[in-house]
Amino acid sequence: MATEIDVLLDIKTTLGEGPVWDAESQRLHWVDSADGRIFRSTAQGTELCAWEVGEPVGSIAIGADNTHFIAALQTGLYRVDMESGAKELLVDPEPDEPTNRLNDGKVDRRGRFVFGSMDTLEEKPSGKLYSYDAEGGLSSLDTGIICSNGPCFSPDGSILYFSDTWTGEIWSYDYDVDSGAVSSKRTFATVDTSTGGAADGATVDSEGCVWQALVYSGKIVRYSPEGEVDRVLEMPVLKATSLAFGGPELDILYVTSMAKPPLPRFPEDGQLRGALFAVTGLGVTGIAEPRYGK
Repeated sequence: MATEIDVLLDIKTTLGEGPVWDAESQRLHWVDSADGRIFRSTAQGTELCAWEVGEPVGSIAIGADNTHFIAALQTGLYRVDMESGAKELLVDPEPDEPTNRLNDGKVDRRGRFVFGSMDTLEEKPSGKLYSYDAEGGLSSLDTGIICSNGPCFSPDGSILYFSDTWTGEIWSYDYDVDSGAVSSKRTFATVDTSTGGAADGATVDSEGCVWQALVYSGKIVRYSPEGEVDRVLEMPVLKATSLAFGGPELDILYVTSMAKPPLPRFPEDGQLRGALFAVTGLGVTGIAEPRYGK
């Protein structure tokens, strides 16, 4: 079966990000970071609905009971009710960093939400990597980050992958599934940022390979567990931002994109900018993502 890249929804998200497939409800979720919206649809892009959260949103997790989201917003980590849209502040991890906002996140195999922060101008290393557990405990896992992106876990949960977009490095850490602690940080792979591409969202497939969106270059790269380039997909837009496997068989790669770059130094794009894409025929499957607190 040949690989096909189709537009699932051409909704022109200003900054599409953070796709999450919920295997229990069979629904795809993603965000428009810049416009402060959370979206949900079926695998085919039908039954589209949205929630307005009133501020930039970096990423979300689905709550264990499927009645709320955990949302990493500009001003902190929130609980967002799916029925009413009401939001409740859980924790503000950086009250002394007014130019930071929370960004990409993913749930580990024990239901913790692992997320990072970033400098909104993408210049100073004021960001951190955090873990938030089901009891409301917040832990700092790493510091000195400019733009947190791409947290994801190996199939057994024992390795955490993560990138600081503008360092050109994708890191891996040993991850203690029981405690949520990290150790043995090392470089997993490098990205040549001089060509215009930079590491953005990421996911891991059932074979343990890491799929990374290289934003501004129009490429999706699959890395082997050893960090070697295994496959490169050329997307129909330059600003592909993040990705997640989903669908009933977990064999569809959903890819978000941005319609408008966040800063003037970043490139414009073609007519399909901001669309949500569905990539089929890859011959691999993803891993069902856990819900927060479960």
